[in-house]
Amino acid sequence: MAKIIAALDQGTTSTRCILFNQSGEIISSCQKEHRQIYPQPGWVEHDPMEIWENSIYVINQALYNAKLDHTELAGLGITNQRETTVIWSKVTGQPVYNAIVWQDTRTDQICTDIAGKKGQDRFRSKVGLPLATYFSGPKIVWILDNVKGAREKALNGELLFGTIDSWLVWNLTGAEENGRHVTDVTNASRTMLMDLKSLEWDKDILKIFNIPEAILPEIRSSSELYGKAKGSLSGLSIAGILGDQHAALFGQTCFDPGQAKNTYGTGCFLLLNTGEEPTLSEHGLLTTLGYKIGDAKPIYALEGSVAITGALVQWLRDNLELIQESAEVEELANQVEDNGGIYFVPAFSGLYAPYWQSNARGVIAGLTRFITKAHIARAVLEATAFQTKELLAAMEKDTGIMLASLKVDGGMVKNELLMQFQADILNVPVIRPTITETTALGAAYAAGLAVGVWNDQDDLRDYWQEDRVWIPAMEETEREKQYKGWKKAVKRSFDWVD
Repeated sequence: MAKIIAALDQGTTSTRCILFNQSGEIISSCQKEHRQIYPQPGWVEHDPMEIWENSIYVINQALYNAKLDHTELAGLGITNQRETTVIWSKVTGQPVYNAIVWQDTRTDQICTDIAGKKGQDRFRSKVGLPLATYFSGPKIVWILDNVKGAREKALNGELLFGTIDSWLVWNLTGAEENGRHVTDVTNASRTMLMDLKSLEWDKDILKIFNIPEAILPEIRSSSELYGKAKGSLSGLSIAGILGDQHAALFGQTCFDPGQAKNTYGTGCFLLLNTGEEPTLSEHGLLTTLGYKIGDAKPIYALEGSVAITGALVQWLRDNLELIQESAEVEELANQVEDNGGIYFVPAFSGLYAPYWQSNARGVIAGLTRFITKAHIARAVLEATAFQTKELLAAMEKDTGIMLASLKVDGGMVKNELLMQFQADILNVPVIRPTITETTALGAAYAAGLAVGVWNDQDDLRDYWQEDRVWIPAMEETEREKQYKGWKKAVKRSFDWVD
């Protein structure tokens, strides 16, 4: 049988397809960016049709590059930007509105209204999440209430909701001609609408949000056969779905409680495997599904989410034009020995964990005439490391687990200056694997387990290999001084929006 698995990695800024062989090695890939739509400050949208068209393009191009036909694939796994919300007509297949992206803050008033006197943590014991603009539930409410005719059509059974995984599976499996309307537990756990214990949509919360259950997809495991593709990929088994950060946890083979990974992408996401029981955070972290493989028990995780990390480098490139390419930020930052006393808090869309301050906004603190663009570049990179330290500190308080090391992945781990500073500020070794595309790898693993390319998770552990380790080299007094400065700067970002 075929031993090649395709992973469709649909991210915030681009869509990729990577083909993996049975040893977990990359044999081909293709990537295509999509537009970022900003209708007004705080609003972020994507065109779902553009994402769908790009997805088919990158799959076909990856196959072409490898000189393969889709019939030679054992299966397809999907991993996706989470929380990004699409509502579409099951009659025409057309979205009723652009996809509202996870970074979007337009639902702030909806969250405030639903919180009421019961507060931001009104549903945390059931869903593991605070009421925040980040999650899908409030975005659904916004579309139903603000797109003309949407609520009426939803009540008439004409509309479907999905995160990006659901949108892609529905289109792949036939769209309006009996497309499968499913999601997996990891994506469902990011809506604020799924009970963490029962893994079902919570009827009480749906009533409070005023969301008709009929528009929601069926919740399935992260590794099973969801359906066969129609059209140009006819017959291809779609067999794995994981939200991107959960896919990275799985791809990093963090299968044991206490193992953690950090993904450095558009945002930064630190996940800690907490085992078969959910751990509710008292320090601003999210309780989420780690993954669920077939009929096995679900595995839970604690997550710390940072909205802006790699996106800050893009901002430096596109908005300030201090660099021409994102990779140039390391060379520029290396022109100075330290940050010159400045801190950059990138609260462009508020602060996520551990603060959950939606009215915070970005600040650069400590500016003097001594500061150059090189200092700004260095502060941009250090912001990612400082935010990660805050997440790790919160996890240690919640679980009592002191991490001995941190596995890292994502686009920014090629930046050696950042990785060394991360090790320094955390005071633990930082470990980069041989294959850093662990998000796509995790989706491939989930699909491959479902179709028999791999027998079990022990098989997958054998493929994980260490590429580079960064050892802490900073004095404790300097570490404390730097972190104290960061904490002062963060407080300056609070309560900016009235």
